[in-house]
This record gives sequence, structure tokens and C-alpha cells, in this order.
Amino acid sequence: MSITGAMFTGVSGLLANAEGLNVIGNNLSNSNTIGFKGGRMLFSDLLSAPIGNNSQVGRGVQIQKVDNLFSQGSLESTTVVTDLAIQGDKFFSFAVPGTTAAAAIAVTDAYYSRAGALRIDSNNRSLINPDGYVALDENRQPVVFMPTYTDTSGNVLDFQKVAGVDAQGRLQLLYADNNGNSSKVYYAGNGVIPVPTTTGAIGLGTARIPNPPGLEKVGSTLFKSTGNAVGGSGTPIVTRSNGTNEKILSNNLELSNVDMATEMVKMILTQRAYSANSKTITTADEMTQEVLNLKR
Repeated sequence: MSITGAMFTGVSGLLANAEGLNVIGNNLSNSNTIGFKGGRMLFSDLLSAPIGNNSQVGRGVQIQKVDNLFSQGSLESTTVVTDLAIQGDKFFSFAVPGTTAAAAIAVTDAYYSRAGALRIDSNNRSLINPDGYVALDENRQPVVFMPTYTDTSGNVLDFQKVAGVDAQGRLQLLYADNNGNSSKVYYAGNGVIPVPTTTGAIGLGTARIPNPPGLEKVGSTLFKSTGNAVGGSGTPIVTRSNGTNEKILSNNLELSNVDMATEMVKMILTQRAYSANSKTITTADEMTQEVLNLKR
């Protein structure tokens, strides 16, 4: 390998470590993002060049993969009932904004997230995230509330709010009128009359992803399935949380899983590696200059 080759080896190191710093910077910038999952850069060596006597010289480094890390983030307590966190490894499932039809959303079309800062939309009908994506229930249908409910006394009550969410993601709803009549009932599905007890209640849909690192980031702390291709996420399975080893925690939000101390250490190491690779280039340049100085 020539001295010029050493320069290109150094260049490959500069480019790879610059991208590595981008990953670290993205992690740090999202250290306060609800439900964010950090990433890490993996490197691999380039094809080595044979130099005889069954020996090889490396030609540099390349980016192998950026892995998403799905460890559980810390939980933050809030005063909002529809602030939800998942204890376990499942994901909330969502449909695109504006989806209200009582039809199951294909798992390949759904979006998945660990961020559970949910709220009622402006029409007082759907359960959405801050970007308008509609939460799905265990049947993969959009969570859309009935506007009215008739109680056992025949009073027609209007939907008011989500009054509670249990560990299985079953939604307790409050209906009331202007005469002081009210009822707390449970969500039973899109277009279905709410039920008075948890019997027949429908829970929020939480997805089990066979290979979470294979998910595709699409922004806004959302992911999409990449299917069963090699290295893909696999086919998501959407069900209700079981309430034991998989729980939905109301009045809680999952924080970013980024550890700032770890990222700062990685930044120092990346900076030193970048400096070392730039030194490779300047040293190769000085050696080239020495060759040129042979003829004066």
C-alpha cells in the first residue's frame, strides 16, 4: 500500500467518526424527549489488501450499523390521567391522524412508540398523541369515544373525559349532563356503547415487536415495522397488556433512555479517534514531502 493509501485510510476514519459524533449529538439533543430511544454507532473494517507472504494491510473503517437501544427509560409522575407509560418491552400503537373508521389497521401500516403523552382531540372524540396520531385499541381499531351514553335511568349523558386507565389499558370514561347526572363506564370499542364494568371492556393496543432494533425510525418518537426481512423487526403482535409483567401506568411518562455521562465519554473517545485519524493524514503528507525532497 502506498503512502497515498494511508491518507485515504485516515479519511475513512474521519468520515466514520464524524458520523459517530452525529449519533452522539442526536442522543444528547433528545435527552429530554419523552419515549426517545438512543442509538449507537457500530464500525467495521474495510477489505484488507494482500501484501504477500499471506499478509494483509487494512484499508480503513466503515459504518456497519446504527443500532437503536430499547432499554427502559426512567418514569416521571404527572397529574394527567392520559399520560401513560409501559412497564415492559411493548409499544403503544397508532394510526395516521384523522383515522376514525371502525376498521382494523394493518400492523404494517401502524406506527409504534414508547411515548404515551395522550390527550383527547379537539372534537372530543379520539384519543391522540401530541402530533394527532390516533391511538389503537387491542383490536387495532382507532380509539373513538361515543359522544353520548344513556344511563339506567334513561338520562342521555355527554362524554366528558377519560377518568382513569387501569394496568391493562382499559379506559374508564366519564359521561354527565347539565342536571348533575353522571356515570363512569368503560370503553368497549369503536362505535360500541360503553359498558358499566370491565367485563366487555376493550384495552389499549400494545404491540410486541419480535426484534425491536429492526424498527425504522420515522420521527416524532414513532417507529414502523420493517417486516420479516433479514434484520427486520418481524411482524408486530398487538394485544392488550396483561397487567402483571406488562403494565400500563397512568399518570406516568417514560423519559429518554439516554445516559448523558455515557454519551459524554463516547464524545471524548470519538474526538480523540478523529484527531488520531487526522494525524495519520498529516503524517502521510509529511512522508510524501520527504520523498519529494529527495530531488533538489
